[in-house]
Amino acid sequence: MNSKEVKERLFNLGTDLCGIAHADSLDDSPEGFRPKDVLPTCKSVIVFANRFLVGTLLCNTTVPYTVVRNILSDRMDKMAVQFCTDLERKGIIAVPTGTIGPTEYDENTNRYRNIVSAKHCAQAAGLGTIGKNTLLITPEFGNMVWLSVVLTEIELEADKPIRNNICDDCNLCVEACPVGAVGEPEMNQLACSKYAFGSEGKGNWKIKCHKCRDACPYSLGTMNSF
Repeated sequence: MNSKEVKERLFNLGTDLCGIAHADSLDDSPEGFRPKDVLPTCKSVIVFANRFLVGTLLCNTTVPYTVVRNILSDRMDKMAVQFCTDLERKGIIAVPTGTIGPTEYDENTNRYRNIVSAKHCAQAAGLGTIGKNTLLITPEFGNMVWLSVVLTEIELEADKPIRNNICDDCNLCVEACPVGAVGEPEMNQLACSKYAFGSEGKGNWKIKCHKCRDACPYSLGTMNSF
């Protein structure tokens, strides 16, 4: 199976973007959370992305945003499992890594992490660049994408990373964050999670804040797709 066939299969399953990186290109990721730390025989990292509904940012409630996040995460996990099953039927080992987890605790940095960083994998695979708000920004859909990663032991042709950073350090996301969680290379995870996730009043759990997405002038991408 080659890179073109990999992408065609994922597009047929319903993804909007797909890129590939060499596993070695992510060796500078945090120890314990590199592709080869998860799958020792990993040679290629396959990243796919689905667009997130822009209309959710325009609502006076974050319920639609939460619904889309939950549905997309479930759908993309199922896509990843189906894709890996298709490869295994061809005698190729491939494993999903979870769109939103489960997460594991990184004792070296006192952070909870997905077993690999989807946004760093996506940047290495040429899908976009990471902005100051710590979100991946793609030319096609801006930061309105959801990401998932598959690791495989086959050697695939890698895509070239985007050379110029899409984010221009305008600091609008930093100014918009109610708890000052963004602006550094890694967000203040504790401050963000305490403010942005949970229930309000007697309501159910939801995502309560997405101001870092809203404020970005490239929230729709440099191609301004809608």
